[in-house]
Amino acid sequence: QAAIFKRKHNWLMCVLYLGTFGSFIGYAAGFPLLIKSQFPNVNPLAYAWLGPLVGAVIRPFGGWLADKLGGARVTLWNFIVMAIAVVGVTVFLPSGSNEGQFGGFFVCFLVLFLTTGIGNGSTFRMIPVIFLTEAMRGVDKNNAAAVAQANKEGNTLGAATLGFTAAMAAYGGFFIPKSYGSSIALTGSPHAALWTFFAFYLVCIVITWWYYGRKNAEMPC
Repeated sequence: QAAIFKRKHNWLMCVLYLGTFGSFIGYAAGFPLLIKSQFPNVNPLAYAWLGPLVGAVIRPFGGWLADKLGGARVTLWNFIVMAIAVVGVTVFLPSGSNEGQFGGFFVCFLVLFLTTGIGNGSTFRMIPVIFLTEAMRGVDKNNAAAVAQANKEGNTLGAATLGFTAAMAAYGGFFIPKSYGSSIALTGSPHAALWTFFAFYLVCIVITWWYYGRKNAEMPC
């Protein structure tokens, strides 16, 4: 597994997978806290379970969509929608004399959960394609032994990267709720945390577009 630590695309996909799978488990952990702190008249237990359910159920569709349209394309547009949804969440949160609007907040968060599930499937599809493509570059297609060796290497590195990125993304389950708590403690609202997530999704958009999604990208997938 240590072989993947020297691979640039391992670390880039760690960032992207943190943005999808990490966001999913982080939002699932922090959603009840956010409802309770920002909308005290709403019972969080009545709504908090819906987000994780939506994100989990939609994940296979994200993989299927990536198979049809390409992992990078689906992931790119998915992060764009995630960034917009985060802005929507901030709009409907209480702020100053504004008591907020729970309905809009809840809908925007469901969109976030939906996109974390779709992005989870699409990024998971990108990883094996990236490492198999990288391994096959420069290999003589007429040399059966070389092709078999390249396939083995690409599949091995892809599998190792899938495991490592999932482990790294699990930290989202800590960072997102912690960010909410820190933001509320320092500023009195979770807005700072949400704007940080927005900035992070912008970084994910740039990485996805530059390395995987644009014309003549380094590793189209």
